[in-house]
Amino acid sequence: MSAAPAVESGPSPLPPATAPTAPTAAHTPHASAPSSAGPTLPPTDTVHTSQHHVDPPQDHGDLQPVTHLEPDSGSDTDSAFDANSSASTSLASSILNYEYSNGRRYHGYRSGAYVLPNDEQEQDRLDLLHHIFTLILGGKLYDVPISPPPKRVLDIGTGTGIWAIDFADENPGCEVLGTDLSPIQPTWVPPNAKFYIDDAESEWVYSPDEHFDFIHVRTLSGAIGDWDKLTQQCYAHLQPGGWLEFQEPVALCESDDGTIENATAMQRWQDLCHDAAKVFAKDIRVGQTLKQRMLDAGFVDVAEKIVKVPIGPWPKDPRMKEIGRYQREHMAMGIEPYTFGFIGKILGWSEEECRVLIAQVTNDVRRKDVHMYIRFYFVHGRKAPSAQY
Repeated sequence: MSAAPAVESGPSPLPPATAPTAPTAAHTPHASAPSSAGPTLPPTDTVHTSQHHVDPPQDHGDLQPVTHLEPDSGSDTDSAFDANSSASTSLASSILNYEYSNGRRYHGYRSGAYVLPNDEQEQDRLDLLHHIFTLILGGKLYDVPISPPPKRVLDIGTGTGIWAIDFADENPGCEVLGTDLSPIQPTWVPPNAKFYIDDAESEWVYSPDEHFDFIHVRTLSGAIGDWDKLTQQCYAHLQPGGWLEFQEPVALCESDDGTIENATAMQRWQDLCHDAAKVFAKDIRVGQTLKQRMLDAGFVDVAEKIVKVPIGPWPKDPRMKEIGRYQREHMAMGIEPYTFGFIGKILGWSEEECRVLIAQVTNDVRRKDVHMYIRFYFVHGRKAPSAQY
């Protein structure tokens, strides 16, 4: 089958006048990361500072877990809110026959397999989330200790393609493939980056000489029904010694000081989304399960790191304050698509009911007296160098 070229289309971009500017593929997100964000390895013992608690790294990678966030007593003072591949699908009318609902656009290929939209508002949200990940990783795109540089890389659920494009730019000698259900990637990309329309839950048909040195999977919670199968297929299609990295937020807002009890709409909303995901049979809280799934699939040198990502600039630590400011805007942008997708489409709520809930939850996200965060899981491991193909 021939490769499906990336196509960019959709309504006019969302203009959130008060939101921080999200970088796009044309703007390198690493430049926005403060120089102080570059991670350094802490001593063997757990380190306590007056700002936040940092646990020691586990096994490899530079990312430092963040498991404690101290509120700033004066927080939230800001006012801003062509190569052919046997695994590709040819460009057909089913791919470009988008569906429209509640003023949002949804993919047509494998309709119903993914409940979130693919319009330009959603693309803005995904690119902002990419920026948040690079801030967390200190300007890097991954935490895996890859050496030597990989020759073939697969980005599953590539979305706008921004991660794959950045990786291809940084590694011109590497071939980078990005797959997604939606053809929303730009047409002007580095020559070593290619995008294909593909369903990661289908059987993979890459030949042995197409296997990968690195597979990257990010934010696919709510899109995958069988995570064990996905992990096993990643293992089967890695070269011996190749790496897999998951970067997955858990769709659950928490607080360590009990202030989330004041956000009643948020608590109701996330319970409803979780209930809908169960009905949909695609879990949105999988981060904590990925380490064991990788071990069960045969991966070695598996490491798990957790970063508590604040919602809002309430932490005392300057780096986490900046991350929280962007994460708050990302959350505010994500409430509508998640509400319509999970609570509307799956639980059957009307558009009017959904919009009332959206307004209530958005107000909770903006509250200055609620110190919420979301756990981001970074889990990586490799196929043993002695493993068979």
